[in-house]
Amino acid sequence: MKLLISLLATAASIQTVVAWGAVGHEIVATIAQIHLHPSTVEQLCDILPSYADCHLAPVAAWADKVRMHMRWSSTLHYVNGLGDHPSQHCVFGEEGWAGAPEHNVLSAVRNTTMWLEKGYPGAEEALKFLIHFMGDLHQPLHLTGRDKGGNGAKVKFDGRITNLHSVWDSRLISKTLRTIPRNYTLPLPSRRIEDALLGTIYDPYIRQIMFEGVLGRFAPMIEEWTSCPTPDDSNSRLYPPTEKFHQLPLRASFQSENAASGLTPPPGLPPTDDGAVCPYSWAAPMHALNCDIIWPPALDELTNTYLELDTPEYAGRIKDDWLVEQLLAMGGIRLAATLNYLFAADGAGPLYYV
Repeated sequence: MKLLISLLATAASIQTVVAWGAVGHEIVATIAQIHLHPSTVEQLCDILPSYADCHLAPVAAWADKVRMHMRWSSTLHYVNGLGDHPSQHCVFGEEGWAGAPEHNVLSAVRNTTMWLEKGYPGAEEALKFLIHFMGDLHQPLHLTGRDKGGNGAKVKFDGRITNLHSVWDSRLISKTLRTIPRNYTLPLPSRRIEDALLGTIYDPYIRQIMFEGVLGRFAPMIEEWTSCPTPDDSNSRLYPPTEKFHQLPLRASFQSENAASGLTPPPGLPPTDDGAVCPYSWAAPMHALNCDIIWPPALDELTNTYLELDTPEYAGRIKDDWLVEQLLAMGGIRLAATLNYLFAADGAGPLYYV
């Protein structure tokens, strides 16, 4: 059975956009896997296809693979704000949205979450879409329509002609994979982390993101990452946390409650957002990166040469700021938080990295 979103979507204005590539999506999914409560995994095992072996990563790129015959889903991988033209002018919905209101990645995250919470038929399809769309949401070029999310912006990277979307889709990650410190080829002293790894070429990268990022420089940000704003002050105040959603297994205990109520958008917030799942509020700061760094102003200049982005000023800044790693970690932790919100058992006990 097709999901609710399939009834709302059309095949019009289809764009060829793929976020993060399979590796990026699988990294997001594996980071999420690390942070799933065992009771959540038990529920997901009953939903995921058998080949996934109770793991999110094997299905993380599924939604891209089915785009050609599920053409109705194509517009659900991105969202385009009217008037948005980075780096000159960044707006994220203030002037409206291109396309039908519910045919975008913000509504897709909302609808698939609702579908799973309500227990409707087609849970496997809904789950596979949610895993993928949460990854799409954390690739900033899926949040702007300029040049089809950067697919039409020709640039150079490492001397090779490509496009801006491909740089963020795979080339930045590929370059990082070649420079991971050798010590991350060895297991971390954490069974929870190591049990989630699948023996891939990017396992060392996940170890580094977890050890230096989630347990290091990102640690003070985790609570904010999984919070949603109040309707009266979207910039500073946070909803009282839903325990099943917000208490991630980061050294501390994980307590869960039965979240039986439906997802109802509070007054004053976008129709995609509520106190537990808020794709618009999560995406807005990432969209701003398009004007801050992702779209170089030099791309607006008419020239006969392609702009090289593998430079200290561009790729070097992204590396120094750990920007790609932060986006991947953020996507994984928010995906885990959403799935724990939906599926963790009442009275679920503490979880630790050890």
